[in-house]
Amino acid sequence: MTAEQRSKGPDEKFCESCGEIIKLQAEICPKCGVRQKKSPTSGKSKNTAGILALFIGGLGVHKFYLGQAGMGILYLLFCWTGIPLLVGLIEGIVYLTMDEEKFAEKYSS
Repeated sequence: MTAEQRSKGPDEKFCESCGEIIKLQAEICPKCGVRQKKSPTSGKSKNTAGILALFIGGLGVHKFYLGQAGMGILYLLFCWTGIPLLVGLIEGIVYLTMDEEKFAEKYSS
């Protein structure tokens, strides 16, 4: 049975190069040998990070969400200055306008 004759299962995906059905976790297609990109859905949500940064970014909550606890603590220490609030607003806009793949590449855990 060829790939065209059967449908893709829940634990499968199509190869980005040849279109062959392969396992979802496969890093390399067994048919054509092309390395597969990591799924942009794995990891943290850019929308969640953006909204956290916009609304409570002055406290560094978005940094804790992204796994950057050191930066989150720094935001907390300087929250009284208002600087983290301004930086959080800018970061929120950047996160929300960033491409999904670039965000996942940079912030996936």
